[in-house]
Amino acid sequence: MFFEIAYAADASTKPVVNMGAWHSIMSASFTVQLTLIILIAMSLVSWAIIITKKKQFKLLKNANDDFLDLFWKAKSLDEIYDNIAEHESSSLSHIFRAGYQELRKIADSGLANKELDTHSPMLSGIDNLQRAISKSEQIEIEKMENQLSFLATTGSTGPFIGLFGTVWGIMGSFQKIAATNMASLAVVAPGISEALIATAIGLVTAIPATVGYNHFISKIKKQETEINSFSSDFLNIVKRNFFKGN
Repeated sequence: MFFEIAYAADASTKPVVNMGAWHSIMSASFTVQLTLIILIAMSLVSWAIIITKKKQFKLLKNANDDFLDLFWKAKSLDEIYDNIAEHESSSLSHIFRAGYQELRKIADSGLANKELDTHSPMLSGIDNLQRAISKSEQIEIEKMENQLSFLATTGSTGPFIGLFGTVWGIMGSFQKIAATNMASLAVVAPGISEALIATAIGLVTAIPATVGYNHFISKIKKQETEINSFSSDFLNIVKRNFFKGN
């Protein structure tokens, strides 16, 4: 009977301290709440970048595959250039366009030397063509790298921003202890709770950003290899067919 009464008394007792995550956030100090808002905003932007980049690289891969199919099946560079508008999403098509246009400039300039026994001019000025292609390569790589710096920044600073909120929350707990001269759970729990939440949100913000950044850097390296391979093939074809001494 005694144990039943004691159990009933315990069951009717309400917890003094509310340890819910939402309650901890709402009751946190302004500084900690501002820290959490910054982290949440960084996380949302990071996820938006990750989703956008994932779609971009998927589209880019398909577009490059389609352009390479055209490039190797076409009978002339003019045929490729005439159909290049259908492959605007391909980074390789942009490199080809830059190279083709520079090739036309060389052919129309004094660098063309018309031989009597040939049907097309043999050109010089290969360095100009190589520079045009290299510049186009760099532009395409920069497009792929766009916005990734935000992921890198979020991944490296997120834990430290969360740590700032943690330190601030613990400082609040110590101040309450000093003000009340009590170190009970009811006094220190709110500050410690908001501190731990700041740490957790900092990690939740940083980890996906870091994983996404590393994933897309790996994708860019693969695309860079494909770009370099295409540029080499294109230059070899042009040298063999249009330039003197090759």
